[in-house]
Amino acid sequence: MSIKGPAIFLAQFAGDEAPFNNLENISKWASELGYIGVQIPSWDARLFDLKKASESKDYCDEVKGTLSSYGLSLTELSTHLQGQLVAVHPAYDVAFDGFAAPEVRGNAKARQEWAVNQLMMAADASQNLGLTEHVTFSGALAWPYVYPWPQRPAGLVETAFDELANRWKPILNKFDQCGINLCYEIHPGEDLHDGITFEMFLDRVGNHTRCNMLYDPSHYVLQHLDYLQNIDIYHEKIKMFHVKDAELNPSGKQGVYGGFQSWKERAGRFRSLGDGQVDFKSIFSKLTTYGFEGWAVLEWECALKHPEDGAREGSEFIKRHIIRETEKAFDDFADSGADDAANKKMLGI
Repeated sequence: MSIKGPAIFLAQFAGDEAPFNNLENISKWASELGYIGVQIPSWDARLFDLKKASESKDYCDEVKGTLSSYGLSLTELSTHLQGQLVAVHPAYDVAFDGFAAPEVRGNAKARQEWAVNQLMMAADASQNLGLTEHVTFSGALAWPYVYPWPQRPAGLVETAFDELANRWKPILNKFDQCGINLCYEIHPGEDLHDGITFEMFLDRVGNHTRCNMLYDPSHYVLQHLDYLQNIDIYHEKIKMFHVKDAELNPSGKQGVYGGFQSWKERAGRFRSLGDGQVDFKSIFSKLTTYGFEGWAVLEWECALKHPEDGAREGSEFIKRHIIRETEKAFDDFADSGADDAANKKMLGI
């Protein structure tokens, strides 16, 4: 087996104009670019009805049928926006209100309840669709204090992570009942933004078997984190893979924080595949070595290149990097066919 792909996350491409305005049109577009899988944002009603999918296997069969007619598979559903709303620090109430349904905006408690229900429906929908993984964000209570001044009071972070875990445990249990791995995209802005914070959370949810990771090296490049060693450490928990490039070019004027500049002007910025600094050859090699059999999904975010160009180039880029594992050793031709007796003779025993 090998990594599956190429696939594409549709969130950054969905829009009101054809071919991005419905599942039929965007599927045809993705297929013509050479993709064989799509990851669907569950919040975008132009492409998908989450409530209907959670209740109707017939609807789910229709979705899969539409994709299949263009040679596509559904890789996973995403609840990035809804997961974000499971835990929102009050400082971000206004900024994140737009992620929620209009009827719960301006009401933090109702908004959180809505978000949790969205995740519960996503578990049912994923099961109805025959999926095995799902991606989301953790949300954040402690993020405003990530680099604090004045210093954090004792126990602040611990209290935040205790509460975060309490909010997610019922959701993780629901995903477990449905047989789905819940994969958190490890991402700055979320309380789960690196390996240490993931471990803090994992410990508090009792090492829940459904608590897993989406691996996206771009977010590690921008933190100056060793994204290859990260695979060595967490490969058993990495169940999903976003193929996204980035670059970090610190100067005498700015570094990882970006100086409040626009994406184009930051030292650290996302790039289209092949235009950044990520060593994808090593990433694909490591994931293949550890037996990762999930999807390689393009997530396009670039400060410079047009998204349609990034999507077209990304398909071929992923194809070139997927490794078909060999079933034989390169030196099989030199096999002497020795048996146990011959081996002992060679060792003088």
